[in-house]
Amino acid sequence: MTFKVVRFICGGMDVHKNLIVATIGTTDRQTLITEYIQQSFSTFYSDLIRLKEWFISHDCYDVCMESTGKYWIPIYNVLETELNICLTHPKYVKAIKGKKTDKRDSKWICDLYKCDLVKHSFIPKFIPKKEIREMREIARYRCKLVYMRSSERNRYQNCLTVSNISLASAVSDPFGKTATNIMKELMQSEVIEDDKILKLIHKNCKDKDKILDSLQGYHIESDQRFKMDTVMNHIEYLDKQIQACEAELIKRAYPLRDYFQHITHIKGISALSAILIVSEIGTDMNQFESDKQLVNWAGLSPANNESANKKKSVRISKAGQYLKPLLVQCALSSIKDKNSYFGIKYCRIKKRRGHKKAIIAIARMMLVCIYHMILTGEEFNPCDYESLTNPKPKKEPIMTVESALQFLKDSNFDFSSIQL
Repeated sequence: MTFKVVRFICGGMDVHKNLIVATIGTTDRQTLITEYIQQSFSTFYSDLIRLKEWFISHDCYDVCMESTGKYWIPIYNVLETELNICLTHPKYVKAIKGKKTDKRDSKWICDLYKCDLVKHSFIPKFIPKKEIREMREIARYRCKLVYMRSSERNRYQNCLTVSNISLASAVSDPFGKTATNIMKELMQSEVIEDDKILKLIHKNCKDKDKILDSLQGYHIESDQRFKMDTVMNHIEYLDKQIQACEAELIKRAYPLRDYFQHITHIKGISALSAILIVSEIGTDMNQFESDKQLVNWAGLSPANNESANKKKSVRISKAGQYLKPLLVQCALSSIKDKNSYFGIKYCRIKKRRGHKKAIIAIARMMLVCIYHMILTGEEFNPCDYESLTNPKPKKEPIMTVESALQFLKDSNFDFSSIQL
């Protein structure tokens, strides 16, 4: 089996932290025989310049490389000025197991790119403005801080469980005002008094006796006490860091406020959520071929798995690790009102497909709406918005003489019994 050669002079690079193995493949147009030249370079800036000059000296202006971690970024920044760089996901250029070396990997990438068998990554086409890139870095750092805070809260919950404290089962929020005040009192005093605990409970708490029962028989060991103090101090520090990130994001987002305010017209998307969404997808929707490509890039579209005319169950991809969870949170917020547009859509899909698939479907709908709102500047107004939110009452059928006679005939009515 032979493949059509599309690029007669092209290159492939196997990228590592400290090493780059580059290959140039030159194909003869008559015999279609390819000759290869290989050379290794370090990742220092001086060697990157030498790598670019090496490609140019061999008239090789089409180069393909893997998007390995963050290692590809400085290489891409240096080479993109004069070379046509194709960045691809490693899974699309993975070599055969058992025959992997750096030189073989580089040659394999070159061969695939030569025959145009490499799927381009979305990143080279979608390089947003500097302001958006900076916002994205801060937004993703905030996301990491939120994950760290969640991990610390889970550790704190484990300490409560070990100490026989069941506050999480008695209050709605184990880190709310009531639970926090009670835990401070428990950490300070060895013996608890019900009167002091009752004064610390918020007036809106209905079952106060249940809170007192959850504290019976508690015993905080010295190791758990130290761990809880450390965790709470870390949580307070993370809260301050998250607030600082959000303040910086809002300050940087002010020049682009028209985009964010426009998106917040969708129910379930707050101002902060809109800033985080735009920091991921940018403000130029022309970079996407269609809304389907954006949805696929965000990891909200299922794959295809069909064989012998049978469609098998599929799952969504792992892409969009920052954007997808955010859209799911917005979708969960939008369906709280069951009479809203997305609430009605969710209830209909949930009956057939279940909660998880329905939420992903709502998140996908919201992203499609965001795409068209930014692209065209139109307001949130889906074509079926009115029919869903304000359904017209069904008209009662009008009974005519013909329909009445037909109804009587279908009911086997005896017309001979009628006296005229």
